[in-house]
Order: sequence, then structure tokens, then C-alpha cells
Amino acid sequence: MPLASNAKETFNYDEGKVPEYSLPPVLQSNAGHEITKAVEWTRIRRPEVLALFEEHMYGKTPEKKWAIRHKELRRNDNALGGNIIQREIRVFFTDRDERPYMDILVHQPKTDGAVPVFVGLNFHGNHATTADPDVTLSDAWMRSSSKNHNVNHRATEKSRGTAASRWPAELITSRGYAVATIYCGDLDPDMHDGYKNGIHPLFERSDRGNEWTTIGAWAWGLSRALDVFEGDSTLDASRVAVIGHSRLGKTSLWAGAQDERFGLVISNNSGCGGAALSRRAFGETVKRINTSFPHWFCDNFKKYNGKEGDCPVDQHMLISLMAPRPVYVASAEGDRWADPRGEFLSCVGADPVYKLLGTDGLPSHEFPAVNTPIHGRIGYHLRTGKHDINEYDWAQYLDFADKEWR
Repeated sequence: MPLASNAKETFNYDEGKVPEYSLPPVLQSNAGHEITKAVEWTRIRRPEVLALFEEHMYGKTPEKKWAIRHKELRRNDNALGGNIIQREIRVFFTDRDERPYMDILVHQPKTDGAVPVFVGLNFHGNHATTADPDVTLSDAWMRSSSKNHNVNHRATEKSRGTAASRWPAELITSRGYAVATIYCGDLDPDMHDGYKNGIHPLFERSDRGNEWTTIGAWAWGLSRALDVFEGDSTLDASRVAVIGHSRLGKTSLWAGAQDERFGLVISNNSGCGGAALSRRAFGETVKRINTSFPHWFCDNFKKYNGKEGDCPVDQHMLISLMAPRPVYVASAEGDRWADPRGEFLSCVGADPVYKLLGTDGLPSHEFPAVNTPIHGRIGYHLRTGKHDINEYDWAQYLDFADKEWR
């Protein structure tokens, strides 16, 4: 819900009050040329759309190639009752064994051959995703539950396993998949600190309005995890699904848009700045998100506070950047702040690109009933409940992955 500091600002939850809008044409080049062939999308329009998001919303990720090192910190071949292999992998971003680095917690089934992987960031440290007492307790900055979120809060044993319901390792591995997660704060703390912490100091910065920010840094880290998977014979790097919830769902979409090595992309309740159309101004708005979280998006995006219709992109174009790879968008009935209908309409808006590239796209353009998933190359569901990621969501993602990969 809106923060107390924004109490005077009103937010729309009435479909009848959604402003009239027209979406930027996804299949029209910047020069006004209609895109009618798959090769034109690949060579002309897709690079244009990606560049527009870099310039106006997420910022441009540094192109500098970055050498990483990694080592296995710990391995348990009999985790969670003995049926799962659990590993902790530390990825270093410099030649020193010190921060900045990120830790990847991997759970994978005991099986011969390489297994497909779900990978995503978490909010409170890898130790919070499982009750296992052996998983390393993060010593990184943690977002405080107090009003002053910038307090340098440290994790305690009380936080172990508090987010385990969002990472059901036993369910996922029982279906033949590995699941890997990384604490987002290993890459960049979720606070407006001038980008002085995390990985940003490793890269040169300028004062341009399209400088990459926190979501960009998080997405960059997901690609570095994929680099690690490519050298791991037990993990199938050709079948990696990037997943995220809420602000980390915005991140998974941006990671999947930039890095086409991700074979499947999942957005769970990502809302404004993620899967939801900004022009609807339903629930959270561009102004609200830029005011409350100025570190998430580049400075150029702030030009569109209250002026969503002036932005040359909207989120249907972001979904289209996944094409023809499978993409899944999920909403929750009780999460009006994230605009479920706006998330679905982004999928509808991306459908022509998927069809152009020879897939079935989104099979239905009618907003579905609750708990009635749509599974084409674009998947969508609206479930009962609140802003969260739960076992129902994971069951749909696993079924979707089975359909696409098996």
C-alpha cells in the first residue's frame, strides 16, 4: 500500500477511471517502418526496443566484460531429508576474496545428467530461503523493518527460514529441476545510497540520465550466475529459467530482456516498472515508484512522473523482448497495487511479436477467471490471495517449464 509520506496522493483502483491511452507500436521501427518479417524484428526492431528501455527506464548496463571467479563453499549430498544435493557457491568479482561477491545457494535433485534450473534473487539472504541451519548466515546489509530502511541491519538466526515458503526446494527438485537463489543485497543494497556500495564502484559512471541503477545491477548478477552454470556439468545452462517476485520480478524481466541465454523468463507480481502497463496509472504509478525508490530506475525515467503517455516505451514492449522464448506473468487477485489487469494486457500487447516469430503467443486475450492459467508460449495466471509467491505459483511455473522443455 502507499507509504504514509504519500498520504495526500491518491491512487486509482477503479477501472472506470483508467485514463485513455494508446500504446507505443511494438511492431513499428523508430523510422516508422512496419515490421512484418521475423528477420526485421531480430535485426531492426528488437535492438531498438532494448535501446529505448536502456535510455528511458532501466539504464544501460556497462558493456565491459567482467572476469569472475567462483568456488564451492559447502556441499551436502544428503540435504533436506537426504534426497537433495545442496551447494553454496561464492562468486568473486575481483581478484580479492572479499566483497563485493555473491553467494549462490543451489538445491538440485540426485540424478544422472544435467538438470534444468530456476534461478532468482531473494530479499533477505539465502539463509532465509531454507530452515537448514548449515546454510551460511549472510553478513551483508539487510533492509530494516524500521521506518529508516537505510539502517545497516544485519541478519540474525531468527531470520533463518522466514522466506522458505517462497523457495519450495523439495517441490522443485521432486519435479527434476534445480533451484538457485542469490541475495539481491550481495549485488547492490536496496537503498538510495548514491550507488557507493555493491558492484557499482567496480564500474565507471557518468552523469548521463541513462546510467544503470539498482535493478540493472541485480539483473547483471543473474547473468553472472548463468556464467557459472555454463561451466557446471550437473546443471543444464541451455534450460535456465530466471524468476523474480515483486521488485525482483521487474529484475527478472530486465535480465531476460538483455540476456537471451535465459531460456524462460518469469515475472511474479512485478507490477509497475515490471509487467504492468504504466499508462494505465492503476495502483502504483511511475511517480510513486520513482519517488519512493529513486535508485531502481535511471534518472531519465523520472521525466515521466505523471506523464506516462510521453514515454516511448511501455511494458508490453518489455515482454516482447523475450520472444520467441517462453515467458510467464503471474498476478494475484488481492494485489491491486500491482495492477493484475495491466500485467495481463502487457502479455496481450506482446502477442503480435510472438505470432510474428512463429509461436502461439498468448492463446486467449480475454482476462481469465481466478485460478485459470493460460499456457501458450506466453503464460499468465491470476490467483487468489495477496502479493506473494506461493506453492500455487510454483506449480504453474513447473507445469509451464515441463510443457516447454519436456
